[in-house]
Amino acid sequence: MARAINTIARAPGFEGAWMTVVQLRSARNESGRHDELFEIIRNRSFRRGHFKLASGIESDLYFNMKATIMDPRGGYLVALEVLDFAHKCGAEFVGGLALGAVPTLGAVAAISFAEDRPLRTFFVRQEAKAHGTGERIEGLSLGESFEGKTVVVVDDVATKGGSIMQAIEAARELGATIDTALVIVDREKGAEDYLLSKNVKLFSLFQEHQFV
Repeated sequence: MARAINTIARAPGFEGAWMTVVQLRSARNESGRHDELFEIIRNRSFRRGHFKLASGIESDLYFNMKATIMDPRGGYLVALEVLDFAHKCGAEFVGGLALGAVPTLGAVAAISFAEDRPLRTFFVRQEAKAHGTGERIEGLSLGESFEGKTVVVVDDVATKGGSIMQAIEAARELGATIDTALVIVDREKGAEDYLLSKNVKLFSLFQEHQFV
């Protein structure tokens, strides 16, 4: 099972009347923030029924995470969790496979700038585009490279880990150092073991059994 995390570091007390935006946010009840995100996911994204997943397996449970990450509050909370986790890992880039990771990656980049802890992001296309530069990885400027950079790959949901590994392999081909992946929800269907076999540790904000 993927390592379930509360990605928020406890901040020390702040002195004085003036605080930065980062300090004000860090001073809030961060456990409450994590709990709030759980409730948003449960109310907006968690479904029961009969579903065929992208991995090919069938399930009675489904997470439509777009309904959470494209919700103003839900998207904001997810981006904060990813940003905090990435900084703890010492990441210089955060990226993921289109389409699942893309809304979160844009939010992470914007919030990281607003909080004065900038973090670059990128996404990997399923296939290289047939026009323009023909690139498969989007987000790097001319002459920019992953060579020697620490990268964390993110996704909305992990089932078997195939989508995450696609993004990892594409970034590794450009020199990225990747040994960590983060998902919002781990469905606990083998992704952790598969990624570990590829020298990647999988972490999750939540696990499927928590919603049952």
